[in-house]
Amino acid sequence: MQIEEHPFPLFLPSNAKLLMLGSFPTKKEKWSMDFYYPNIQNDMWRIFGLIFFNNKNYFLNQTSTAFDKEKIIFFLTNKGIALGDVGQKIIRLKDNASDKFLSIIEPIKIDQVLLQLKQCTTIVSTGEKSLEKLFNILNINKKLIKPGNHIIHYIYNKNLNIYRMPSSSRAYPLNLEKKSIIYKQMFKELNML
Repeated sequence: MQIEEHPFPLFLPSNAKLLMLGSFPTKKEKWSMDFYYPNIQNDMWRIFGLIFFNNKNYFLNQTSTAFDKEKIIFFLTNKGIALGDVGQKIIRLKDNASDKFLSIIEPIKIDQVLLQLKQCTTIVSTGEKSLEKLFNILNINKKLIKPGNHIIHYIYNKNLNIYRMPSSSRAYPLNLEKKSIIYKQMFKELNML
């Protein structure tokens, strides 16, 4: 079994108020771009398109065969949204992208990331594996929070909103519209809409 290192640098705009954390990118052959949530089958950028532009295809390129990385980066920078993954080094226990078969060997150094993000008040976990590892790092019982909800946790000398959101993977048993409603509610609560 091979150890994989994270292929992307953390995306940390200086104005970031929110840090979204997934688990780890899918295998490279599934990428449509070299940035977070790269698989064309993953719905994260469709969720964002629906919420902010009322158009699930807003972040697709002109041929609808890939996500438009530059458009996504421009949007995230303007909105103050940082991205990363909880896993920085992993082993795939099966030859697929399923979080169920990811073993995180080296997790994100969340304290160092938050030191860089001075304005960050919110961390969002975008799936079960990221939630499990993040809550392990922060010493929080994941049973305290249901999907779509948040808690306030005092750590690193500040109160942080920590949201547990549904996975954007199509393997997660909730359709795109319902996921979008849950994410939209979070952005409303954070006054980011």
